[in-house]
Amino acid sequence: MKKRNTLFIILSVISIIVILYALVKNYLIDPEATQFLNHKTGLRRELKLRTWLNVMYVHVAFACIATAAGLINFSNRLLARNRKIHRMNGYIYVVSVFLVVLTSGFMAPYATGGKISSMGFNAMNMIWMAFTITALVQIKRKRIAQHRSWMMRSYAFCFTNMLIHLTTSLVQQGFGIDYAASYSIGVYASLVLLLILPNFFIYRSQPIPTSIKKG
Repeated sequence: MKKRNTLFIILSVISIIVILYALVKNYLIDPEATQFLNHKTGLRRELKLRTWLNVMYVHVAFACIATAAGLINFSNRLLARNRKIHRMNGYIYVVSVFLVVLTSGFMAPYATGGKISSMGFNAMNMIWMAFTITALVQIKRKRIAQHRSWMMRSYAFCFTNMLIHLTTSLVQQGFGIDYAASYSIGVYASLVLLLILPNFFIYRSQPIPTSIKKG
């Protein structure tokens, strides 16, 4: 139990930082996304700025809602006290993920790094939605442990943007590669990390068998 509580505290801190950063940066500091759009060169499609920005605002808003809803539902205290709220919050998460994926699909053709980055984002979107639906199916079948594991895999994708920017910065600063190429590498590196890292947390959150504890 202590191990689960520690993991939840760490997850809470990271999630709150990610949400606050996304809200402040995209709605207060740079609402026109000037810094980010400066890296988008050689686009094959005309980027209609106002439409793109409106979609981006919706994307960020529901990404933050998904991050908050997912975090709340990992609370064992909430699950024990009020399953109805847990269930309703779960549906909010599913709808939010769907809207994030939908808006991401609109923005993907304009991704920094061109078509190769767009393909990476589309792959992420399909995998995220598949993981989320799988988690939903598992709970409908009363498979609680499997539901929790698939939710962890799904929830990891809430941190896609954070991972992409971290890996992009590491590649650009560490190897001197230009931003667009670094961003494309960051997209695929993040996809790999998002598929691998949740399994570590799934393993760490599992209770230790009694026979092992005694040994």
